[in-house]
Amino acid sequence: MTSSANYRWSVASRVAAATLGGYGLTSAATVLLALVLPLSKANAVVTASMLSFALYLLVVIWTFSIRSATRAWLWIVGTTTILGALCYLLARGAA
Repeated sequence: MTSSANYRWSVASRVAAATLGGYGLTSAATVLLALVLPLSKANAVVTASMLSFALYLLVVIWTFSIRSATRAWLWIVGTTTILGALCYLLARGAA
């Protein structure tokens, strides 16, 4: 592969990580925040949803500022997995 093709695949991978991975990470963080915020359920959901917009923006910016697309994917998938597991444990304990 030429360096031009490598660069294009790297950018495409970052775009996918920022959009798809960022959405998944932000969703998991929003659910976790809604579960742990010490507010009424309605206020916790609204507050977590409002914060999710800022979080998504930070994830997108970070994805394009890190050294490699592979690191971005690993960090996003790892963080999303941890947040999802915490959400599962908290929701399971609350039931």
